[in-house]
Amino acid sequence: MASLFLKTPGPSQSFPKTHKTHFVLPQNLPLSWRSKYRAGAAAAAAVRIRCGLIEPDGGKLVELVVEEPQRDLKRRQALSLPQIKLSKIDIQWVHVLSEGWASPLKGFMRESEFLQTLHFNSLRLGDGSVVNMSVPIVLAIDDSNKNNIGDSSSVALVDDKDNPIAILNDVEIYKHNKEERTARTWGTTAPGLPYAEQAITHAGNWLIGGDLEVIEPIKYHDGLDRFRLSPAELRDEFTRRNADAVFAFQLRNPVHNGHALLMTDTRRRLLEMGYKNPVLLLHPLGGYTKADDVPLEWRMKQHEMVLEDGVLDPETTVVSIFPSPMHYAGPTEVQWHAKARINAGANFYIVGRDPAGMGHPLEKRDLYDADHGKKVLSMAPGLERLNILPFKVAAYDKTQNGMAFFDPSRPQDFLFISGTKMRALAKNKENPPDGFMCPGGWKVLVDYYDSLTPSENGRVPEPVPV
Repeated sequence: MASLFLKTPGPSQSFPKTHKTHFVLPQNLPLSWRSKYRAGAAAAAAVRIRCGLIEPDGGKLVELVVEEPQRDLKRRQALSLPQIKLSKIDIQWVHVLSEGWASPLKGFMRESEFLQTLHFNSLRLGDGSVVNMSVPIVLAIDDSNKNNIGDSSSVALVDDKDNPIAILNDVEIYKHNKEERTARTWGTTAPGLPYAEQAITHAGNWLIGGDLEVIEPIKYHDGLDRFRLSPAELRDEFTRRNADAVFAFQLRNPVHNGHALLMTDTRRRLLEMGYKNPVLLLHPLGGYTKADDVPLEWRMKQHEMVLEDGVLDPETTVVSIFPSPMHYAGPTEVQWHAKARINAGANFYIVGRDPAGMGHPLEKRDLYDADHGKKVLSMAPGLERLNILPFKVAAYDKTQNGMAFFDPSRPQDFLFISGTKMRALAKNKENPPDGFMCPGGWKVLVDYYDSLTPSENGRVPEPVPV
């Protein structure tokens, strides 16, 4: 088990009086409890909050990996079936589905599930209940694949070396309307959307859905598999630690001391609400990311140095890799990120500025409103059970020589270090202000960008999407 620790150099900070704490409360809490929450932390602390881990969507965690005694049989069966060759992103989605991150989905979406996801950001289950599902989890095929499948009800999914990965049963093939899918997922069809360029634009004109049987657990053999804990493994770990609240924080960037401050303060807030042992799930995204993001391998090295430098606490923090590919689809995608963490046992989710956002691919502006992600999460269908914790703005406080929550009464004392500025400093081997990031973690960033500088032959290694 790998863990990271959050530590503040001084006493925990209280909220600025101008800041309104915003907890989105579960709709099924009795009015008396809701009034206690609204009355503030002092009143809520008088009530002992008792809860087990939040139930997965649909009431049961879906796990699609075949039991070990049956694996050889399934491999032989796969050899007799029509084959579909999977891309790296496809295999990442098989991984996501196989472990239950998308519960209650049992495989790649059939057309009814695809349409509900595109138009409603949710799925209606057989009992009439609704669960959130905001991004399509689909498998594209071309005309040749479709003709090869014919009237077969099952197909084998294979990797680039024709090794069987899974069997898809009771298949349904339907039209892949790429323009509609892109428009409804991103709110634009502008060229240059990273995920769309990788997985949609040049993909086949058909989608195939069905129930998955995954022949064995997905492994990447990249030295990081030990960090890839499934929802079931995470739930076991939270139970082992006697967690009575789990708060999840997703990131696809290196950890700096502003993140640490935020996570420490979140735990303090939960303790004040009456929880006894809130545990942080620090959950870096590990699937496809665009070429200019810091690759997962380097981010995990940076996180390990954060651990060694004593920034995060192993007793109250679990670090694991979230296997999903990244869409950069803003308020639509952040619902998926939150929903998946419910299935891992999280009942609180930290959301920041412009979550899952990116710059417009053609214009010099953000693609999404920076506040819409947290607003959408507080209203999203199927996420009523999840408590949303809006990100407080942290910046470098020049009077304290460290990261602190922004105080609008003295804006001249704060320095905002953007991701672009951070990357520029690291590329130029310059140090950020003391207290922005632990020295070991900063060195990893410098080393990464140094690895992209021209080699002896004068060529610069190109960053690649991973």
